[in-house]
Amino acid sequence: MKIGYARVSTHEQTLDLQIDQLQTAGCDPDHIHADQVSGSRPGLERPGLAAALAYARAGDQLVIWRLDRLGRSLKDLIEQVANLERHGIELVSLQESIDTLTPAGKALFQICGVFAEFERNLISERTKAGLTAARARGRKGGRKPKLTPEQLDRAAGLMRARQLTVREIARLSGVTPNTLYRYLTPDGEPRAGAPTLAEP
Repeated sequence: MKIGYARVSTHEQTLDLQIDQLQTAGCDPDHIHADQVSGSRPGLERPGLAAALAYARAGDQLVIWRLDRLGRSLKDLIEQVANLERHGIELVSLQESIDTLTPAGKALFQICGVFAEFERNLISERTKAGLTAARARGRKGGRKPKLTPEQLDRAAGLMRARQLTVREIARLSGVTPNTLYRYLTPDGEPRAGAPTLAEP
């Protein structure tokens, strides 16, 4: 299935051009999701993108008009593309003629995957170095919560909106539903006795 996603930065702009192109590319009008928000807002604050990713299944294609419609920055784009590959979702970008079903398109997935792994390794190394330095100063480090305050706020907003299931929200947050329920009630309210969130 071809699932379309379109975005414009402000409410003064129109989505018509992108939606027309997505329909021409074979996207069903009922499965074209859109946002009229700035690309600088994190993914979970783009409900159209969140809905498209939650609906997509392995073997589906996410079709976008241009790559910058998907990511708010190069780092975000790399993470989004790597996330699609992990879930077996193909990517088609019309303006750049990128289709991850082709050898050249598959190379994009591979390159983005390498950079995403590189970023994770850097974070891991910095964390280990920080813990080692803290222990040397007599402090013990524990496991940080799996959700940052910003992620928790976004997840709570989606739960209150009731447009996605808890499983879908948890998937977009990168945690399990059980982990999400440790912090929030089914209504998206902070749970009494929830773990204290560390600063990201």
